[in-house]
Amino acid sequence: MAALDIAFVVDPLTSLKAYKDSTVAMMREAARRGHRVFAMEQSDLVWKDRRVVARTCRLEVGADEDAWYRITSEAETDLASFDAVLMRKDPPFDMEYVYSTYLLERAEALGAKVHNRPRSLRDFNEKFSIARFPQFTVPTIVTRREDVVRAFLAEHGDIVIKPLDGMGGSSVFRVRRDDPNIGVIIETLTALGTHMAMAQRFIPEIAQGDKRILVIDGHPVPYALARIPKQGETRGNLAAGGRGVAQPLTPRDREIAETLAPDLVAAGLLIVGLDVIGDHLTEVNVTSPTCMREILDQTGFNAAAMVIEALERAGRVGN
Repeated sequence: MAALDIAFVVDPLTSLKAYKDSTVAMMREAARRGHRVFAMEQSDLVWKDRRVVARTCRLEVGADEDAWYRITSEAETDLASFDAVLMRKDPPFDMEYVYSTYLLERAEALGAKVHNRPRSLRDFNEKFSIARFPQFTVPTIVTRREDVVRAFLAEHGDIVIKPLDGMGGSSVFRVRRDDPNIGVIIETLTALGTHMAMAQRFIPEIAQGDKRILVIDGHPVPYALARIPKQGETRGNLAAGGRGVAQPLTPRDREIAETLAPDLVAAGLLIVGLDVIGDHLTEVNVTSPTCMREILDQTGFNAAAMVIEALERAGRVGN
C-alpha cells in the first residue's frame, strides 16, 4: 500500500527513553514499513482560520538507543492532512491535556483521524472506567467523604486508596483497619474532602504482579507484562520500582480483554492498557499505554506492529 503520513503528539523528543518507550517502538515500526513519521508537542497545537494546525517535525527514525531520531524538516501542517494522528502525550491528565483533547476533537470533526478518540480520552477516566465493567472488579468506592472511606475500611479490613488522576503508582496507599495514619491519608488524598479518591479492597495477588494487558484495535496482545512489586512494596508499577515479567495471557485475562474489546472499539480506543491483578480489572489505561518494548524484548511479540497494521487497514479503507 502507499506510504502513510503518521503524526504523534508526544512529550519532548529529548525526554523519550528509546530503549523502553512504546511510542518510539511505534515510530520505528512505522518507519520500517516505509511510512512517514512526524512529531509534535501539545504546545504545538493551534486553532486558527477555522482549522487545527500544528508545528510538526518530520523524523528520520533509527535503531540507535541514544541518537534514535533526526529531524529532517519542520512545517505548520493541518492535522486533517495526516493519515493518522496518535495522541501519546503522557499524563498528568490536567486541564492543559483536556484543552488539547478539545483541539484534537475539533480536528477530528474537520477530517483528522485521531487515535485514541479525543472524547474518549476525556470520558474514560483510567481509574473510574472500571465501573463500566463491574463483573470484573473487586469491591470499590469513589468518594471524597472520610466517613465513607472509614466504613469501607471497617468492612474490608485491608484496602488500597488512590487518586483518580494519578499515574505510575504515585500516591497509592495500602491501609489496614488498625493503621494509625488513616486520617491523614484520607485527608491527603481527598485534599481535606475536596477531591474524589478511589478505594478498593486489597488484592493479595499483587505479589504475583499487576498485569498490563494491551488491547490493540480490539485484539488482545497474547502476552501480558506482570509488573511485580519490589521487596517491601505493594505497587507493581515500573515507575515505582516494579520488575516487568512477560507471560502468556491466562484464560481469565483473555476473558476480560475480549469482553471489553467491543466497547473499546466502539469508543474509538485503538490502544488500551488493561491493568489486572489476579482475576480482577483495576484500571483501563487510554492516554499513553506502555509495555510494548518489554513484551517485545522478552517474547519477540511485536505489539507496535499491531498498531501500525491497524492504521494500514484504516488507510486502505479510507482510500
